[in-house]
Amino acid sequence: MRPGALAQHPLNVLTVLPLRSAPGIAESNLQRMGRRVVALLIGAALVVGCASAAPVFPTTRPAPIPTLKPPPTPGPPTSPPASGAVSASGAPSPLPSLSVAALEPAGPVTLAQVKRVVDGDTIHVDINGTDFTLRYIGMDTPETVNPDKPIEPGGPEASVANKNLVEGKQVYLEKDVSETDQYGRLLRYVWIRNFAGWVMIDQQLVLEGWARSKAYPPDTRYQTYFDAAQASAQQAGLGIWAPGFLPSPTAALSVACDPSYPSVCIPPPPPDLDCSDIPYRDFPVLPPDPDHFDGDHNGFGCEFVASPTP
Repeated sequence: MRPGALAQHPLNVLTVLPLRSAPGIAESNLQRMGRRVVALLIGAALVVGCASAAPVFPTTRPAPIPTLKPPPTPGPPTSPPASGAVSASGAPSPLPSLSVAALEPAGPVTLAQVKRVVDGDTIHVDINGTDFTLRYIGMDTPETVNPDKPIEPGGPEASVANKNLVEGKQVYLEKDVSETDQYGRLLRYVWIRNFAGWVMIDQQLVLEGWARSKAYPPDTRYQTYFDAAQASAQQAGLGIWAPGFLPSPTAALSVACDPSYPSVCIPPPPPDLDCSDIPYRDFPVLPPDPDHFDGDHNGFGCEFVASPTP
């Protein structure tokens, strides 16, 4: 170190140490002690300087970045329950198989007890102790008990389906316009009510494929529902609409069916046939009508004629 350098050091206070102040102490010992003190002070100064120059880090930990829970994998769509049946929460929601649309009686109803099922569209009911024959409105099932007709395909199945739905049960009867038909049978929509809500039996048989939608004016209040039920049954191939259940009309025509009678198969003449010779009633007739089934020329052949009232 050059002369005077120590006096210029920030720690020049050390230069005033009396290295030779104590007589009798060897100079070498005093010099060594002075050097140690100077070294210790310089080291302390360096430590303090480094500490003051070090960066200051925050003592609080930063908040974590929020993460989003991944959305669940979508499952198959769930159809919303229609109104009527009872769901787990207690809210009503109907069984889809019971009706094409949510229905309930639009007019007043009469309570009755089903005593006997005649066929797919006719029943006997007890109303206040009186027995009535009742014909469903808005639909028609294949025949099983008509003495003028053979048992038609689907007729026995329609009778069984009707029995399963109403035999021995309490039902609610709703009138449309007419009170009875030409045979004196009550004309009614027949309803049952269970945990699923209101179910119209007329419509249910069409929906199951054992009855056809058929309008009987002026009693047509629910005819659009019957038409929709038949379309649904046809699309699903249920009952009489199952593939191969009924003979194909096209195949029947190819076996020689007169085109004047498009909904039934009647062979062309000869011989000349009368209504008593065939099992069909109320079928459409087109010109030239070689068998003259449409006597009143209203477009329908072999119509039922009401018996005169005695």
